[in-house]
Amino acid sequence: MSAYEDLMTFQRETGALGQIAGRLGWDQETTMPRGAGDQRAEEMAAMEGVLHARRTDPRVGEWLAAIDPATLDEVGRAQIREITRSFERAGKVPAKLAADLARLTSRAHRIWAEARADDDVAAFAPVLAEVVALKREEAAALAAGDDLYDAMLDDYEPGATAAQLTAMFGALRPRLVALRAAILERPAPKALEGSFDEAAQMKLSRLLAKTFGYDMARGRVDKAVHPFSSGSGDDVRITTRTNPLDPFNCAYSTIHEVGHACYEQAVRPDFRFTPLGQGVSMGVHESQSRIYENQLGRSRAFCGWLFERMTESFGDLGLDGADGFYAAVNRVQNGYIRTEADEVQYNLHVLLRFDLEQALISGDLGVGDLEAAWNDRFLSDFGFAVDRPSNGVLQDVHWSAGLFGYFPTYSLGNVYAGCLLKALSAAVPDLDAALARGETSGATGWLRDNVQQHGGLLAPRAVIARACGGSEPTEAPLLDYLEGKFGALYGL
Repeated sequence: MSAYEDLMTFQRETGALGQIAGRLGWDQETTMPRGAGDQRAEEMAAMEGVLHARRTDPRVGEWLAAIDPATLDEVGRAQIREITRSFERAGKVPAKLAADLARLTSRAHRIWAEARADDDVAAFAPVLAEVVALKREEAAALAAGDDLYDAMLDDYEPGATAAQLTAMFGALRPRLVALRAAILERPAPKALEGSFDEAAQMKLSRLLAKTFGYDMARGRVDKAVHPFSSGSGDDVRITTRTNPLDPFNCAYSTIHEVGHACYEQAVRPDFRFTPLGQGVSMGVHESQSRIYENQLGRSRAFCGWLFERMTESFGDLGLDGADGFYAAVNRVQNGYIRTEADEVQYNLHVLLRFDLEQALISGDLGVGDLEAAWNDRFLSDFGFAVDRPSNGVLQDVHWSAGLFGYFPTYSLGNVYAGCLLKALSAAVPDLDAALARGETSGATGWLRDNVQQHGGLLAPRAVIARACGGSEPTEAPLLDYLEGKFGALYGL
């Protein structure tokens, strides 16, 4: 066998083991017995040790040295590019540090979940300080003298820098703040009220998953505290959550995670277990979940179809028909929770976290001062005070899992989604008519063909630019979409 064939055989075995490790994480969130936390931490640390050893195996370097990329096709060159990147990054992180991080974050996640339930920041702060310290140690090894936060960001959005994102988000903020202020001066539409059976919500969530093209033969829908998608290829699982007073939370959490899952299910099968066999970045991933959830799922056209399905499931909703339902779905209102925020305010929640975690990693903000900094920033940005930690600094899972650098990809995904909607609308002129019938295949098929099937073949910005006819992604289409949609809804 050639060096390339040997390398890819080894890589596919590593990829398969990585999927098994991911399944341990899925199980921890869904069905693992509560008392199994310490054992699971050791299991995940052991798996990470095995994976780290394979990622840094000297044979990988030997195979790479023996391969001439000029002899390979586009796919082969992309595989070498990504394997080289992974090998070089993994080689900078000591094996003990990688295992220690896996063990610590598994334990920290359990402590966070309990602290969140108890609104007890003090119970979480010590382990968070440990996570921050180890992540800084890892970032220092990866950065080799460069910016620590950029090194972390590269795990989620290769090629992006904090300076680039700060500039983009700086352009987003003024128009978002102005739009939010104008909307909140207008009368709010009627909200959905009542109690909604949680079993019926889960039944509807499975219907929505299928409606948006999620292949249930290769996936499943479960419940978790924090909804997520896990896996790739033929085993892609999602979770959602229910609230008897808010069925929209379940419905749109499901559609959001289906966007992630459909991306993974759509990647070319011949990429399976290789670096190209999954979404290219979290920003591009988020573009899929957000366009499914918002530009498609919260559109006037689709809301008409969903109104009928929810009426069938729950009876009279107490709203003024489909138009009242559409207004309720897109109601802009004050709230604490990022994942429940409306489209106008969502990015403001993300920017708060982006700034705070940069300060944590730089050392400008200590963990002991994090809650006060969060509360001060929230009051400044949103105009009202955080009432309890579970609605503030304890609400997100990311920091317990060591996912520093992840948060900004949410807003970057929104920017990408705005660009994709503009191209999609031009390519699928009967989009609204189809969505009004509950037919999403025109939109999801376009996204599959132009974004999802490529997996990691193209760089993140390149896959978006190609899907958009060569136009480089900017924040302008997203802002134009938001001002147009909410300007019409609120009579601005």
